[in-house]
Formats: sequence, C-alpha cells, structure tokens
Amino acid sequence: MAKNHNDLWENCLNIIRDNVSPQSYKTWFEPIQPLKLIDSVLTIQVPSQFFYEWLEEHYITLLKKVVKKELGPEGRLEYSIIMENHTNSKQSYSVKLPTTDKKALVNPTVNMPIDLGGNKSIKNPFIIPGLKKVNIDSNLNPNYTFENFVEGDCNRLARSAGYAVAKNPGGTSFNPLMVYGSTGLGKTHLLHAIGIEIKKNFPNKTVLYVPSEKFINQFIDAVKSGSNNDFVNFYQLVDVLIIDDVQYLAGKEKTQDVFFHIFNHLHQNGKQLILSSDKPPVELQGMEQRLLSRFKWGLSADLQIPELETRIAILEKKIYNDGIELPKDVIEYLAYSITTNIRELEGALISLIAQSSLNKKEVTLDLAKKMIDKFVKNNAREVSIDYIQKVVCDYFELPIELMKSKTRKREVVQARQIAMYFAKNYTKSSLATIGAHCGGKDHATVLHACKTVNNLMETDKRFRAYVDELEKKINI
Repeated sequence: MAKNHNDLWENCLNIIRDNVSPQSYKTWFEPIQPLKLIDSVLTIQVPSQFFYEWLEEHYITLLKKVVKKELGPEGRLEYSIIMENHTNSKQSYSVKLPTTDKKALVNPTVNMPIDLGGNKSIKNPFIIPGLKKVNIDSNLNPNYTFENFVEGDCNRLARSAGYAVAKNPGGTSFNPLMVYGSTGLGKTHLLHAIGIEIKKNFPNKTVLYVPSEKFINQFIDAVKSGSNNDFVNFYQLVDVLIIDDVQYLAGKEKTQDVFFHIFNHLHQNGKQLILSSDKPPVELQGMEQRLLSRFKWGLSADLQIPELETRIAILEKKIYNDGIELPKDVIEYLAYSITTNIRELEGALISLIAQSSLNKKEVTLDLAKKMIDKFVKNNAREVSIDYIQKVVCDYFELPIELMKSKTRKREVVQARQIAMYFAKNYTKSSLATIGAHCGGKDHATVLHACKTVNNLMETDKRFRAYVDELEKKINI
C-alpha cells in the first residue's frame, strides 16, 4: 500500500485512466488534488460543488472500487470542496453535504405549480391586449433541444451543468447557472435546451425564456403605465427564469434594481435562474456590484470556440436533420475554413446548399471553395492552424492524422515543419498552441521547425517552390 496521499492517489489515477475516456479523465480527474491520508481515509480536493455532484453521480462506483483496492475494505474517500474563499467537506459516500443555501430553509410548498391566470389582479406583460390567454407561453424554440446540441470539449462543462439543472431545477448548487461566451457559440441554443428539458421533466413548472431587451422594454412599459408592482409580481411567480444576454442590462440602473429584487425573491424561494452573457461576471461593465455578486453565487460555465472535430460534428448533425447528403471533403472544407462562429458555419452550409439548388449544380469541393472564398472574405476570416494543416496535407497527399502523429518519417516531418512555419506567420496562436496542434510538440520544436524551413528556402529551390505554392493556396 502507498505510504502517503500523493502516491496513493497516483495509484488510483493509474487505474481510473484505463477505465474512462481521455477527455473524461482530463475534465473530471486531472483537477483533483489529494490532501491527506489518515488511517484508511483519503481526502481529495475538488474545484466546486458541481464538480463533486458530477463525480458522485457518474463515477462513484469506480472511485469506490479503486479506493478500496488501494486501502482495503475499510477504505473511504472524503471530499474537500472549494467554495470561493472557504472549503467544505463531505464525510462519506452516502451522506450528502449539508447545504448552506437559503433555498434549503424555505418551506417546500413554494415549489407547488402556480396558475398564472389565477390572480386576476396581476398584469401579465406577455399578454397582448384584446387576447384572452390564461397561461403563459414559455417562449422556447422547440428546435433548440439537447439532442440537437453537439457536445465537444468547447462546451462540455456548460452542457453538463445545464443538463443537471434540467433534472433538478432550483435544487442544485449552481443557481444561478451563468453561461457565457462570444456571439454564435450556442448560448441561446443551450438556454432553450435547458428550458425544454425542464418542461419535459416537470410539466407543471412555469418556465420562461426572455431576451434581456424584451425584459427591459416590458419594464419601461410598466413604468409608463404605472404597473411596476404587477411587473415584479408576475416575474416572481415563475419557477424557472431564463434571461438571455444579461450584458444589455449594463448602465440601466432602474432595470437592474427591479431585476435584483426579482432575482432575490426567486433564489430565496428555491426557484431556478439561468442566465447568459458575452463575458464572465467578473468582466461585465456597467453592472451593480450587488447584482454581479449574485451572478457568482452559482456556476459560471463558458462556451469556447469549437475545435475541428466539433465543427465537423455540427455540420453532420445539421445535414442529417435536414435530410441532406454532402461529400465528406466538402464538410471538412467548411469546418476547416470557418473556425470561430457556429452561426457563420451553419450560414455557410445553408448558402452552399441554396447555391447548389438555385443553380442546379451538384455540391462539389470546387463549388464549396468558390462559395466559401467569397463568404470568408466578407467575414474577414482569420486563417486557422487547422486550415493550414488541411492545405499542407492535401498538397503533400498525407492524412492529417499522420501529421499529428509521432512519426519521424522524413516526408511527414517536412510537412509538419511547413505547417508550423505557416501557423507562426499567419495566426496569432502561441508557439505552444501551434506545437500542441502538430503532434504535441513544444515551443522549442516549433522554433526549430521555422528555422529549418527558412534555411531550406534559401538553399533548396524545389523546397522554395513548395512553400510558395502553399502560400498562394493558404491566401486564396
């Protein structure tokens, strides 16, 4: 048996590594830190309450087995959970952490479904005058489901948190759930997916999706008509409130004030809040500190730019749902060419299909290149490492997997060095990032590759011709 907590946890990780996928290991086990080993109890530190709950739900059987294998039948695991500036501990597998959330002190009857039409004195801001509409529409887009949301490294945490909220709205530690990221990365889709899943799991709960601009305009109308209290009372009756793009509340002090009171009421009564923003709470400007502090109460999960594999999966999901077939090389070309925005990626696919249909032309790689070249020029595309690798591999007729492998075959090494050279010259990526994309090389290897390419260009005319041709292809 290992003598200290570090050795013991390393032994556990060796077993775990063989029983989970590489991505799952990286996401859920690498961040864990062993703290101490006393008698037969190993204490590990995890980054958040959400992290702990995810381990308990998905990996508890595996953890039990590896701990008992290393410590014997009496072996136990304790958690130390980072809670902003303090920690809390879990004492055994079966006993849940005592909650300190205010929602735990609330009478459970507050979660009973409420008929929004039952209180005639409260004005529903979603009812158009002259129309009799008793129950509120959730404003959810039925096409934005979890089934249509492609999971990848770029969004795994946000999607997992959203799915956990959908199974237990208001009952997890990530309340509010704040999803943030740049435009076109799927924030709105994920918010709708969570809302739809909650409605499916809890049909009697009142779920409401509202873009922040609509919330602001409704409040302005309420002020003009003198129905501020009705506006607040209406929102306080909702079980799950989803506000999209909260950054637009910036600078609007009165709207922030009313939202603050709505937020407090819902949170204290165990209702779920789900928010989206283009930035994490710490970077939001023009927001009251008391509101920002509440945004940090739960979990903030980011949506990053999708990696190549996810972009391909998104396109394949889209064409499958639309009942369309496209050549694999066309799908790959689209994924390599448009790298920073899912909305633009899907827009390019729609444009390509429309052009093919209107002109009665078959969708080919040549047609895709002509259309994408115009499309990306109009959108000021930045050349990506993935795109450079694709161009270089096509030119030398090499599989891209071979370039990213550890092989030292001369022709592969040369192609890899050329790709590194162009990536350094045409992207803003760090040397470490370029190396990671080219078979897990370090920054020194990238520097050596660039130096080698420069030297060969000066001494080898044939090699220089290769590089010149590739440069033209990359810059088309």
